[in-house]
Amino acid sequence: MRPSNRSKILDAAVRVIHRDGVTGITFDSVAAESGVTRGGMMYHFPSREALVQALHQHLAEQWETSLELSAGKPRQDTSPQERAVAYARTSAQSATRAELLFLLDASNSPELAAPWDRVLDRWAPPAPESVDDQAALSRFIARLAADGLWIYESLSSQPLPADIRQKVAEHLAQALQGDPADALVASLPSPTTQAPTV
Repeated sequence: MRPSNRSKILDAAVRVIHRDGVTGITFDSVAAESGVTRGGMMYHFPSREALVQALHQHLAEQWETSLELSAGKPRQDTSPQERAVAYARTSAQSATRAELLFLLDASNSPELAAPWDRVLDRWAPPAPESVDDQAALSRFIARLAADGLWIYESLSSQPLPADIRQKVAEHLAQALQGDPADALVASLPSPTTQAPTV
């Protein structure tokens, strides 16, 4: 099935974001990238604001699709642990610079943030309500690590080799699949470990 012009425009806009950042999104840049005329673009998106809003929704939907593929089932059929593992793997393996830039762009606009917030609310491990909830604490620490890797990969001029990124993602997933208390303890320095002498 041929992709619709709307999909072609949104996919082209994502490529523009990867190359030029969010400010690179103009009707002219996206028309040139997509091969769709300016009039054809305006049929689907009457303004740049409408295009940007649609991009937020489009990228958030792609992210949720990746999360469901990683989990191997729809969100409603997953446990908190399965969602945390899917979040860690997806953020570490397939999260994109365009998603990060748009997520940051949305932080000052509740309307633009809404699609992202829905995905985060459904999939991202929340902060624990108590330090005694070791399972929730482990899931949240893994989320922070996965988010950190995503930011590193998006902003670094020297991205990690694919095999190392894969190993980090699997390390996070394995930590989440084991006993949460063991995963948390394993991530902390041993009290008997001494600092290296200089």
